[in-house]
Amino acid sequence: MNKHFVGDTAVLLGRSLRHIARSPDTIITTAIMPIAFMLLFVYVFGGAIETGTDSYVNYLLPGILIITIASGISYTAFRLFLDMKGGIFERFQSMPIARSSVLWAHVLTSLVANLISLVVVIGVALIMGFRTGVGVPGWLAVAGILVLFTLALTWIAVIPGLTAKTLDGASAFSYPLIFLPFVSSAFVPTDSMPGPVRAFAEHQPVTSIVNAIRDLFTQQPVGTDIWIALAWCAGILVLAYLFANLTYRRKIS
Repeated sequence: MNKHFVGDTAVLLGRSLRHIARSPDTIITTAIMPIAFMLLFVYVFGGAIETGTDSYVNYLLPGILIITIASGISYTAFRLFLDMKGGIFERFQSMPIARSSVLWAHVLTSLVANLISLVVVIGVALIMGFRTGVGVPGWLAVAGILVLFTLALTWIAVIPGLTAKTLDGASAFSYPLIFLPFVSSAFVPTDSMPGPVRAFAEHQPVTSIVNAIRDLFTQQPVGTDIWIALAWCAGILVLAYLFANLTYRRKIS
């Protein structure tokens, strides 16, 4: 990473952030669905769900934060697809800028937009009664997990953004990611699930990430969940980064 790359990425990041500032509906739309899920599950289904905790919103929030990120990264694929089809990438290639800075600008824009959406969702959760006694170190640990998870999913989103044939195809890839938390410990304890579903739920990445964040919020010992969560996030991030950059090089070569 050199000064040329950092400067180019900063300029392109500013361009992407200005696009979001002109259309804040992107962030609002991203936050609406997880907030709707939170309202539905807390006020409609929450009374019938036994989680062993006094407050269902406290139990639910970590899963809702994961859904917020999965929903938000679809806009990265959407914006990349528009840049590809609009000839922006060809225009950038004719300029003396670091080529990888184009992708990094989109990734960092996704990170900023998702962090804003997460703050909005946590604000609504606080209004609904979410409470935690976690201190600054705990909040920083939660933020670190969410940032790592956002980067991992965003690099996945780069791949369909570069390769999709249609706008719908670029955005639709995120649907399985959005519904993955429903087959995890995000909404109900995995103990209540039938055998095969429980086995899948307990060994997929969302469950360890949700459990680690929930334990941090409730100030419980995190055990091995946080290390499993970090391993999942780091593994997905490395693989997605490598495949996304390989795809990008093939596209611009």
